[in-house]
Amino acid sequence: MTDFPWLTALTFLPLAGAVLMLTVEHADRALHRATALVVAGVTLIIALGLLAGFDRSNGGLQFVQRLDWIPALDVQYHLGIDGLGLLMVLLAALLVPFALLLSRGDEGRGYYALMLFLQGGLFGTFTAQNFIHWFFFWELALIPAFFLIRNWGGSKAGPAALQFFIYTMVGSIALLLAFLALYLAAGRLPVESRFDFAELAEYGRNGQLASALSVSLGFFETFSTERGLAVFIFLLAFLGFAVKLPIWPLHTWLPATYAEAPTPVTMLLTGAMSKMGAYGLLRILLPIFPNEIRLVLTPLLWLAVTSIVFSAAAALMQKDLKRILAYSSVNHLGYVALAVFAAAAANLDSARLFVERSTALNGAALQMFNHGLTAAALFGFVALLERRTGGVRGLEDFGGLRTVAPVFTGFMGIALFASLGLPFLNGFVGEFLIFKGVFALTAWAAVLATPGLLLTAWFLLNIMQKVFSGPLNERWKAFPDLTAKEIWIMLPATVLMFVIGIWPHSVIGLINETMKALAFRL
Repeated sequence: MTDFPWLTALTFLPLAGAVLMLTVEHADRALHRATALVVAGVTLIIALGLLAGFDRSNGGLQFVQRLDWIPALDVQYHLGIDGLGLLMVLLAALLVPFALLLSRGDEGRGYYALMLFLQGGLFGTFTAQNFIHWFFFWELALIPAFFLIRNWGGSKAGPAALQFFIYTMVGSIALLLAFLALYLAAGRLPVESRFDFAELAEYGRNGQLASALSVSLGFFETFSTERGLAVFIFLLAFLGFAVKLPIWPLHTWLPATYAEAPTPVTMLLTGAMSKMGAYGLLRILLPIFPNEIRLVLTPLLWLAVTSIVFSAAAALMQKDLKRILAYSSVNHLGYVALAVFAAAAANLDSARLFVERSTALNGAALQMFNHGLTAAALFGFVALLERRTGGVRGLEDFGGLRTVAPVFTGFMGIALFASLGLPFLNGFVGEFLIFKGVFALTAWAAVLATPGLLLTAWFLLNIMQKVFSGPLNERWKAFPDLTAKEIWIMLPATVLMFVIGIWPHSVIGLINETMKALAFRL
């Protein structure tokens, strides 16, 4: 299993499928979706094969490939996945066929080719271990997302796509500048590759990277200390990830983008693309800049708490279901940011702190997977709702649907309660681990974030009440329930919500050793 370049095959198979679809014309539009589904199905099989061959007792990289790519610049083709990387690969492999199945089927080959390009960008981001290689796929995912929103979105898709592109490009430029500074600094250190994440993390932890930055970028006289310069470089990198996650106040592109994008595309934006930002926090930012995070820890914790509470309050004020769920995504991913920042709050001076730090990081990774699954399912139900109503999705436009569509109500209700954090569903475990760890590390931040839980329950139960309860709106008396085909499409996500909620070790077992290793090195 390990001798074959599985990660390369995983990444480039959807890219090859996309190119094939664009070069081979066919009049049958149904064949375009079928082709994309076959490609996505094969990548899911490969991802499940990686899961079967993964050593859960090993917290390091597995399935590693490392080749010189551009030796003059120390750029390597370096692939590998640990528990976190595998979890994100599985998430992307699950969500793309899910979104394809909920697409109408008549969008044309360009739509499905772009969906496969997006999947290739996701896989490349979650497997690359060298910055230039990683940055290539980080940007590759942006391009198909832009055109999917702009060309197949709603009436205001053009401005929303442009706003999405500008925000993410600004973040990407900041990231690039930060790593160019690290590249110059690493030239003064005994590293094998100046863009390698693991090597930069080692020197970031012991403070040598900050010293090298001061020497390499000494012309920045604005910064009176080497640590001040390191914090500035950290903030540049943080900007790139904060936009993609997103963290308040850099979230303003998200509601319009999620609302205007085709709903299957929104499923991928919230379920997988937002995890690129969260993944960057755990894979790059926290390991390379733990000391800099501690220096600005209080403002970072305030940003996370604000993201949690303010976005939940904003969701409560919305009347459009997609905008409610968009703000809900900011809220849920705020917990991930809170856990990551809290993990850097204290040096390891006791075994108890190590355990709590590991707990918070496990919760963050689990929350990433759980939110990706649950949020994609909720937007999937909105897609089915729009299809039945001709695009209607206002909170006040419904009422009493449970009387005519009890199966639809039951399935979507499970997803809403999972997002709410009901015990025995997947959302509960991740949030519990986050709060358990964060409370031990930075109790004040955990306490201030708890109103977000109440507000989340409020707006999610509000959806249940106004859409499915009360007297039936006569306009929807012929509203059709889920078909057998739709039940089969929604069933895997629903089953996973229960499996993870009842048996959380099915996921935690994959990431535990990776998170323990990260917690120990901070």
